[in-house]
Amino acid sequence: MQYHLNGFHPGDPEVLPAAPGHQVPGSSLPEAVDVLIVGSGPAGLTLAAQLAAFPEISTRIVERRPEPLERGQADGISCRSMEMFNAFGFAEKVLKQGYWVNETTFWKPDAGRTDHIVRSGRVQDVEDGLSEMPHVILNQARVHDMYLEVMRNAPSRLEPDYALQLVDLDVDPAGGDHPVTVRLEPVGADQGDEVVTLRARYVVGCDGARSAVRRSIGLTLKGDSANHAWGVMDVLAVTDFPDIRFKTLIQSAGEGNIIIIPREGGYLVRLYIELDKLADGERVANRTITVDHLIAATQRIFRPWSIDVKEVVWWSVYEIGQRLTDKFDDVPPAGRSTRLPHVFIAGDACHTHSPKAGQGMNVSMGDAFNLGWKLVSVLRGLCPPDILHSYSAERRAVAKDLIEFDKEWARIISERPKDGAADNGDTPKFQRYFIEHGRYTAGMSVRYAPSALTGDGQWQSLASGFEIGARFHSAPVIRLADGKPMELGHVVKADARWRVFAFCGGGDAAAEGGGLIELCRFLSESEASPLRRFTRRDADIDSVIDFRAVFQQHFRDLAIERMPALLRPRKGRLGLVDYEKMFCADLSQGRDIFDLRGIDREPGCLVVVRPDQYVAHVLPLDAHDQLAAFFDGFMLPAAGRDAMRELQEV
Repeated sequence: MQYHLNGFHPGDPEVLPAAPGHQVPGSSLPEAVDVLIVGSGPAGLTLAAQLAAFPEISTRIVERRPEPLERGQADGISCRSMEMFNAFGFAEKVLKQGYWVNETTFWKPDAGRTDHIVRSGRVQDVEDGLSEMPHVILNQARVHDMYLEVMRNAPSRLEPDYALQLVDLDVDPAGGDHPVTVRLEPVGADQGDEVVTLRARYVVGCDGARSAVRRSIGLTLKGDSANHAWGVMDVLAVTDFPDIRFKTLIQSAGEGNIIIIPREGGYLVRLYIELDKLADGERVANRTITVDHLIAATQRIFRPWSIDVKEVVWWSVYEIGQRLTDKFDDVPPAGRSTRLPHVFIAGDACHTHSPKAGQGMNVSMGDAFNLGWKLVSVLRGLCPPDILHSYSAERRAVAKDLIEFDKEWARIISERPKDGAADNGDTPKFQRYFIEHGRYTAGMSVRYAPSALTGDGQWQSLASGFEIGARFHSAPVIRLADGKPMELGHVVKADARWRVFAFCGGGDAAAEGGGLIELCRFLSESEASPLRRFTRRDADIDSVIDFRAVFQQHFRDLAIERMPALLRPRKGRLGLVDYEKMFCADLSQGRDIFDLRGIDREPGCLVVVRPDQYVAHVLPLDAHDQLAAFFDGFMLPAAGRDAMRELQEV
């Protein structure tokens, strides 16, 4: 973590100085904002935490609940989400407080007595090398708390406005700088009383499956229900079931199935219990199911093991269903060429699925992470507004893919063993499917298609392990300046900056005539350099595009004083040197980052990483023109922002 750039500041470095005009808790809503977020669930708070770092962007977030969430709802945090949490700065806290899912066990009916269950297998939950982060279980409310802390510590001091709900909104595409008019009212107020009207540049609906924002822009969730009812409860219980502290999938002969999710703290456990199949058109609310029904069903499925529930912390019943909206923004299907999006929906507002794969919260946060940096880039004048079309295009494809997986997974997990008996010694189908699709549950299935923001695969062979469109797969490196072992992916923070990593070719130690020197000369001096074209004259050279280098040599064999000035940039008010741009392969483990990520050692390569941690492009180290052309495809030159700033100063 870097701090003291603009002078020494005592105290907690994660509490940043408050910006002038920051939000005061309890203050009334302004007449106009840049971004209004509706809903403070995982998607809303992910987006708010990103925007809170930019006090020049006026942001407010409203929530119909009277206070922060305390318990229940989602709890599974995928490896991919843990990587994202690291970008926000609280992954270590989640690792400390959460339950780590190390193994998953499987139980099926005992062939000798089918009303009893027996363990049929166990597997490592996350395959080796998939991520440096584990699969973690932690109450969604704690995740909310950590996002809220990030927001409170940010320069804007952003806090949700609770007990406030959306009435409706209108979009006037010709309505000037703030084309969205929003009406809000306190929860519980009489109709028409105390309605607050404000205008916004952009509105993001993160308000759940019954989204008022979605309704206001005329979108609907479409899909089918699987007609299966499930119950869920978080309990403190005494049991002799041996796998109660493992993630466990139980398939009984005739009593339904159970998924066991151990919870944080060592004692709490979540149970997903399959209930009766619903009739066509029937709703689970009509069944008058109580928590006693859930406990009794658990006891029957557990046989011959016993379970004595001492306390129920939270419980609910729900129907399995997968639904998706046609678009994730307010632009009509035929209007992309003539309309810019101003209203977006994220999370359950635009896609819903069963909790069996543990992806609801994770995919919702991924939606917001994708949208956040794009809003920041547009509102700061770095990119034209038409890049906002890419949010719906990219994230709807992700949601559609997940729903197809979830349909099959939900169907398989609810199947009965053939003839109500054991599986004849074969590995049960639900066990095989879980193993085969582990990358889905780890959150690693997302692949963004080629676009202006994601390059083609022409030079993919230069770094086969950094798949274009997939998340940037971290690997160990050694920081040159201080010999610190670390993960390279951990330098990608949630700060809306792009990253360009130069993986140096064999023997390239930044000597004159080498590929790295030529690249640094281009980036520092050429008028076509994306660093020069898109960074304001008065800003740090890495404020838009963060350039770093990775060498193949041992860190003791390189001389930091001979490194190009671009890799030792002078920054901040005091012109201090940033020494954290250079890394070396970690040679202590045998296989280093060049081997692990399939980087062609002889020529090396460039890897461009989007602000949301996804690989945007792989290029040859000397592909200066192609690198410039890639950024020219979606960014706005800084000259216009410099001229505007000079005008304002006059």
